[in-house]
Amino acid sequence: METTPGQLDTADLEDRVRSMYELVANYPHQEFHFETGRTLAERLGYPSLDLDRIPAPAIESFAGVGYFHDLAALQPGESVLDLGSGSGMDSFLAALAVGDTGAVIGVDMTPAQVEKARHLGADFANTEFRQGRVEAPDVPPGSLDCIISNGVINLVPEKARVLDAAARALKPGGRLVVADIVSAVPLPENVTCDASLWAACIGGAMQQDSFLAAIESAGFTVDTVRPNGAYRFLSSRAVKATGKYGVASISVAARRA
Repeated sequence: METTPGQLDTADLEDRVRSMYELVANYPHQEFHFETGRTLAERLGYPSLDLDRIPAPAIESFAGVGYFHDLAALQPGESVLDLGSGSGMDSFLAALAVGDTGAVIGVDMTPAQVEKARHLGADFANTEFRQGRVEAPDVPPGSLDCIISNGVINLVPEKARVLDAAARALKPGGRLVVADIVSAVPLPENVTCDASLWAACIGGAMQQDSFLAAIESAGFTVDTVRPNGAYRFLSSRAVKATGKYGVASISVAARRA
């Protein structure tokens, strides 16, 4: 269920992830292993009219891997948690969907991302951004209608903790809707032990069937699995790994029992 080999330096990984996404927050137009920004969001399926309603700087720092808001089908008055909320793009779109009677909490471990999202969310009274870990979000058990996450679970060594925490936080029948990176075959140790490839959203990818099985083991029923064929990596090293091991993006909608 986990992708953590004994040789992976998790402290190094965390430092690399935090440093990379600090750059994504503060310097979104520089080159990364992955794309960022509005062009990426629109190609993945985000409607332009929806993007026009949220702060442009949040879109500039968007580094997600897929579109899932149609699968989440958020309703007015619902409570939502965004795991790995970054600069807030998905959180702000969720806030528009749930309206003034709903609430959205974004959790991210990178201070620069949280600070930027808080600044941009000044006009969104129904949003709150907290610095924290997606393995242990500080929310009451059984308090949420939906949890969303975009390109984050693959970055976490202890994926079962993320999924178990999500199940605890959701109400019975609550939804888990994510876009994330998976592989067609299990990744070899020279990839899973490489913290730089983890930080690039490759080294921590679970084999797809194992990822779906992990979601179900946490107490969910998987309803929808959709490939995000429009997503792509940029660097030659990342492209080589994706081609060799079938690394790709999928969106998943699941429901807690």
